Amino acid sequence: MANNSLNIANSQSNSLTMPRLNLGIRWLPIVGMAVGLLAIFLLVLMMGSVRIPIADIVAVLLGGEASKDSWTTIILQVRLPKALTAVLAGSALGISGLMMQTFFRNPLAGPFILGISSGASLGVALVVLSAGTIGGVVIAGFGLLGDFALAISAGAGAGLTMLIVLLIAHQIRNSMTLLILGLMFGYFTSAIVSLLLYFAVPERIQSYIRWTFGTFSGTTWNQITIFAPLVIIGLIGAMSLSKTLNALLLGETYAKTMGLNINRARIAIIGFTAILAGTVTAFCGPIGFIGIAVPHLCRSLLGTSDHRALIPATVLMGGIVALCASLIAEMPGNQITLPLNAVTSLIGAPVVIWVILRRRNLNKSFAL
Repeated sequence: MANNSLNIANSQSNSLTMPRLNLGIRWLPIVGMAVGLLAIFLLVLMMGSVRIPIADIVAVLLGGEASKDSWTTIILQVRLPKALTAVLAGSALGISGLMMQTFFRNPLAGPFILGISSGASLGVALVVLSAGTIGGVVIAGFGLLGDFALAISAGAGAGLTMLIVLLIAHQIRNSMTLLILGLMFGYFTSAIVSLLLYFAVPERIQSYIRWTFGTFSGTTWNQITIFAPLVIIGLIGAMSLSKTLNALLLGETYAKTMGLNINRARIAIIGFTAILAGTVTAFCGPIGFIGIAVPHLCRSLLGTSDHRALIPATVLMGGIVALCASLIAEMPGNQITLPLNAVTSLIGAPVVIWVILRRRNLNKSFAL
């Protein structure tokens, strides 16, 4: 009798944690997002200082040639890497933001809340601002001041930060304490960067500031062969945590009663978030606001917090928002390129404000 009661209680708890999806309603917007992503992807390949017909773009993507040889070069060497980078970066930032918001149960949490971006910024600052000094000479001696120089330095900074955060997470059981320590670590590294900027020469300061603007157009095919696999690994890992994230929506105490290993879940969530956010920062710079805005937009569109639907929706919506930001930043038909971070903030801030005003109570977004 006791076993039957326990089974009934467990089944009721599972039904609360893992509600069934209404496939006819909640997956329809996801299909629409997939179609929209494909359409905007082709639009990004079309638009620019040179407008290329859609027929030529399709021909090149299918392995053929465009009407002009220069168009083929523009598509394959310039616009296609940029578009792929934007899709991967937007998806990675959206998913890492979603995991952090669920993990900390904080609607304002983002992918860089644990100091990953600050660690990457410190790595780049040490390379860029120390060029010409002992640090710069040593790095140049290893041949790192090429296409991968900033990516390697940012990745090293983000990786070191990730290791520190994972070690702290293994020792500290309270998520709020971990959040505060992550913020303090971010302030600490930002202070070091400020000191480096204060003593750096103006030319190096300008180079560092350009990196902080963020860009999707700086990646080459050689870099994408490293960038894409890391992002895909992080996305697959996030998808495997959908049930874990659903359980955490009801709080860590309740998740423990469901048999969830909180410490293992914490390490996995932080680890995959660090991989996604750190990789994007290493190759694209610190791209802001996408990780905060996209999860809220998906929750509003789907009307659910079930991560089995939210994760694929966030992947698609993150790519859409990143492509739109890239399109606006390039200002098709002109030679002017706007700072990508400024564009993402202009897009992201109104989205968050709209969601808040529409929902009135943001905490409802985290209710199953």
